[in-house]
Amino acid sequence: MASSIRLCLVLFLSSLFVHASLGEIVCEELPKEVCAFSIASSGKRCVLETERAADSGMVEYMCRTSEVVVENMSEYIERDECVKACGVDRRSVGISSDALLDPRFTAKLCASPCYNHCPNIVDLYFNLAAGEGVNLPDLCEKQKTNPRRAMVELMSSGAAPGPVSDASSDLQAAPAPSPF
Repeated sequence: MASSIRLCLVLFLSSLFVHASLGEIVCEELPKEVCAFSIASSGKRCVLETERAADSGMVEYMCRTSEVVVENMSEYIERDECVKACGVDRRSVGISSDALLDPRFTAKLCASPCYNHCPNIVDLYFNLAAGEGVNLPDLCEKQKTNPRRAMVELMSSGAAPGPVSDASSDLQAAPAPSPF
């Protein structure tokens, strides 16, 4: 009986250490310096968020788990080489497609050192672009041949609402097809 209890206790205690020994990544446990562009063991993206401290009123940065699931990747902290090659900022708060509107950023994202060697960042912006109705490979191809045209097409993709006219009140919205 005592050996059975001892065995249960050993198994229980060892299960507590499995989390640490396997190197599991939990967003809330990551330092803010590596939070952005990391992927938790659950496959969800980590996101840097701000919160106002109740006691001091100061803005604090903390790492949280987003609801954005990454297919075929988990337990990943983005390499500094990719952060630099792609022109992203680890101090980015939240997840946004706004950077795609900056031609300098898009040029770095579409350049070979990023596009061909940093699948995590490319996957993130591929999905953000798709959410705006833009195909990232097409945008990158246009970026290489005519950067201004690429930006004009991105801005006219529906990412930003156009002017409203009296005639538009007769129109009904249709649901957008899924990019996948």
